Amino acid sequence: RWIMEGYTTRAAETAMQLATTAPAEYARPTHVFLQAGVGAMAGAVAGFFTSFYGKDTPRIFIVEPVNADCFYKTAEANDGEIHPYTGEMNTIMAGLACGEPCTLGWEILKDAAEGFFAIPDEVAEEGMRVLGSPLFGDAVIVSGESGAATAGLVAELMRNPAHMDLAERIGLDANARVLCFSTEGATDTENYNRIVWNLSFGGIGVR
Repeated sequence: RWIMEGYTTRAAETAMQLATTAPAEYARPTHVFLQAGVGAMAGAVAGFFTSFYGKDTPRIFIVEPVNADCFYKTAEANDGEIHPYTGEMNTIMAGLACGEPCTLGWEILKDAAEGFFAIPDEVAEEGMRVLGSPLFGDAVIVSGESGAATAGLVAELMRNPAHMDLAERIGLDANARVLCFSTEGATDTENYNRIVWNLSFGGIGVR
């Protein structure tokens, strides 16, 4: 509980900065994507925004590795029980590879979150590349595997034609104002460089 109370500082500072420094049309996000391990950060931020914005609360979505998707499984079962992930938690998103929701986090997210996503590692990798090589004029953000999971999901939903229906269903369009939190930098610099520089592609032959 104390850890979750501490995490609300992140949400409070974000809300205050948006309200005081962002253009009026960006002062309130329409969507918030939060990564979850045990769910302490996600639950705290979702709880704060629900209280702060009231009836104007953004649509909140939770993102986990597909190989540690305890919140997704718990929401899918919808039987009032916590459902841990019981398989091998084989994912590069080490900070999210927890496998069991904390009860306090779930009690908030079961009501505050509109949906739960389970993503493969490749989506987090895409998020790292997007944040590290943004469109011209945007700031470069060095974000690690767990930190970039939500940005990777948003990029995948917005750019992959196969997900067009899902993006439309949750209101991700040109008018969406999306808020993601990067929760880590390049904690594993070797892996970060491999992913962002795509060092596994093997090279291109020249002559």
